Amino acid sequence: MFDHQLAEVYDLVYRRRGKDYRAEAAELAAAIRARRPGAASLLDVACGTGEHLAHLAEHFTEAEGLELSRGMLGVARAKLPHLTLHAADMCTFDLGRRFDAITCMFSSIGYLAERDRMHAAVARMAAHLTPGGVLVIEPWWSPERFIDKYVSGEAVSDAGVTVTRVSRTRRLDDAHAEMEVHFVVADSARIEHFSETHVLGLFSRAEHMAAFADAGCDAEFVEEGPSGPGLYVGVRTG
Repeated sequence: MFDHQLAEVYDLVYRRRGKDYRAEAAELAAAIRARRPGAASLLDVACGTGEHLAHLAEHFTEAEGLELSRGMLGVARAKLPHLTLHAADMCTFDLGRRFDAITCMFSSIGYLAERDRMHAAVARMAAHLTPGGVLVIEPWWSPERFIDKYVSGEAVSDAGVTVTRVSRTRRLDDAHAEMEVHFVVADSARIEHFSETHVLGLFSRAEHMAAFADAGCDAEFVEEGPSGPGLYVGVRTG
């Protein structure tokens, strides 16, 4: 998942598609401080190339990231040499410390695919919160909002590089969907094609809320959110 080829063009694709990481980070910081006014430390789980984290670090005294993909982590480390970035699995990580806030954005939780892995990840994140700490998770689409056989595509260009991205999703069963994505990358020296196929979990709102409750967090669901599927915002009670 998310190998070096994708990591190299990931920022270009989403930057040119208009994703405003700075504005999203400001909204996240405001949501966190509305529930924990003195929040000073933050961990961004599944931080990817570090775009959210770069801006979240402007709002918190301490900001760290965690990422499993070597390709994504390499890009993030080159971009954010002054921040601590951990190579770890969100289902099993143990950093030996706690944070006032933890974020997990851009539907990364959906890539865990299975309910028990999603619950394990939420539990691990909650275990790294200080009492009263805030956990923000941006989900993937729920079963009732998922659009079967949805096709999308776009072409973006910047600094002499053009990337075309085409994707197709399909429902596998009541709890899983498949997303197939193809990229064509072209510059003056090459034209390359690569593709990825991912199985994602179609987790219901009840399943997400149960995971927060099992992890000792009072949670609420915020409609829409930065990308459309909404946000789960929980506060650790113990």
